[in-house]
Amino acid sequence: MLVCRRAVSAISAGSGRWAGCLRGRRLSMAKSKFEYVRDFEADDTCLPNCWIVVRLDGRNFHRFSEQHEFKKPNDDRALHLMTKCAQTVMQELEDIAIAYGQSDEYSFVFKKKSRWFKRRASKFVTHVVSQFASSYVFYWKDYFKDQQLMYPPGFDGRIVLYPSNQNLKDYLSWRQADCHINNLYNTVFWMLVQRSGLTPVQAQDRLQGTLAGDKNEILFSEFNINYNNEPLMYRKGTVLIWQKTNEVVTKKIKLPKEAEEKEVEVTRTRTKVVPLHCDIIGDQFWEEYPEILAEDS
Repeated sequence: MLVCRRAVSAISAGSGRWAGCLRGRRLSMAKSKFEYVRDFEADDTCLPNCWIVVRLDGRNFHRFSEQHEFKKPNDDRALHLMTKCAQTVMQELEDIAIAYGQSDEYSFVFKKKSRWFKRRASKFVTHVVSQFASSYVFYWKDYFKDQQLMYPPGFDGRIVLYPSNQNLKDYLSWRQADCHINNLYNTVFWMLVQRSGLTPVQAQDRLQGTLAGDKNEILFSEFNINYNNEPLMYRKGTVLIWQKTNEVVTKKIKLPKEAEEKEVEVTRTRTKVVPLHCDIIGDQFWEEYPEILAEDS
């Protein structure tokens, strides 16, 4: 009854003691005998001064792409949807310095000095994956207008720390090299299936043991396709960076000595997430965008 009397007294006096009473109750609850279970939580704090990379991949996306009739070897709708989701993640988690995506995967690089989520690995992974997955469902109709989403897609995530700038550049180079290898193989594979009439097993047997030069030769000699002329988005993947852009908007203002408002065009500078399709293995990209690896990141 002591708590109730204090509450009534605080309300009648208007002194704000009621809020203090509630705080006291919360503190006493926090120190309950059950609080020991928190000791079972593992410390998953990321090491300081390291780049934090969260990479997500589609779960069972081979089956997902077949059931949703993705175009082979590349479906622009699916690739643009992935990029839209990645842009949404970056806009929500602004400590991401750069992202790279290909096929059904995306890597998000958090700044070395980021203090988001107290650098807890589980928080980084769950926030990125949940935001991405919900965005995939939310924006699906914008890209697959005639294809109904048959079931919810799944994504898994992992986190890796890279202590040096060179480590990070090598990681991103590895993912872009993987994009080239996979896309070259898939391009030849699906040409053999779609235009030569081979079964998937026959096409796989035909390509077994072939090198990049062999695959390029098959494309050129049998299908008159120069692989170097394929869209950069397919061959290089997608890089997402922050860029300042000028945006022209129409604004209504009231001029002196005029009774009615007048529409005028105003140029505003905004920082947006911009997709690029370019090489990130060489030095040119990093020389053009030095702010990504800046010391204050």
